[in-house]
Amino acid sequence: MKTGLIFDMDGTLWDSSEGVAASWTEKVRELGYDRPAITKEDVMSIMGLTMDRIADIIFADLPKDERMRLLDLCCAHENDYLREHGGVLYPNLEKTFKALKKAGYELYIVSNCQSGYIEAFLEHYGFGHYFSDIECYGNNLKGKGENIALLAERNSLEKAWYIGDIQGDYDATMQAGLEFIHAAYGFGTIEQTVPELERFSDLPRLLKTLK
Repeated sequence: MKTGLIFDMDGTLWDSSEGVAASWTEKVRELGYDRPAITKEDVMSIMGLTMDRIADIIFADLPKDERMRLLDLCCAHENDYLREHGGVLYPNLEKTFKALKKAGYELYIVSNCQSGYIEAFLEHYGFGHYFSDIECYGNNLKGKGENIALLAERNSLEKAWYIGDIQGDYDATMQAGLEFIHAAYGFGTIEQTVPELERFSDLPRLLKTLK
């Protein structure tokens, strides 16, 4: 049976909020906007949303077309920044990837991020060889539920879990018809009773109880 583990990014594999805030502030000021600095807290409040929703929140005072244009420029700069600087990885990430691959799981990533964001993560840390496929909102403008289902179908997964940290991740997983594991160390809580990870490194052991 081909079994897959599909991961969220922010709040599940890493916390990039500080780098995102720094890179966006840098780009906004470079473009001549007189605005307060974008903070880590600002970024954490919109993690997991699609890019159009983020633009509407972070740049709410600007005309709608200008919001997306500015966010696109910020995101392109963000990708370059994170490719160079990385973010904050959750403990024992690579060790756990190795254990999961050894146990026969195929690894994937689906995120609501812009194109290039997942690649920046993979390139900075050299993690690309652990993952069989990735998908994101920026590639096709599809929501997370659609992209989870799309990735599972094109990789012919017979069984799969999505691992994420916020309610929206759970809702998207249910839409896709997969099973869900909550990264409880991340940014959010889940209303439903689901399997929980207190640490990322607990995942191999937890999966043994879910087969």
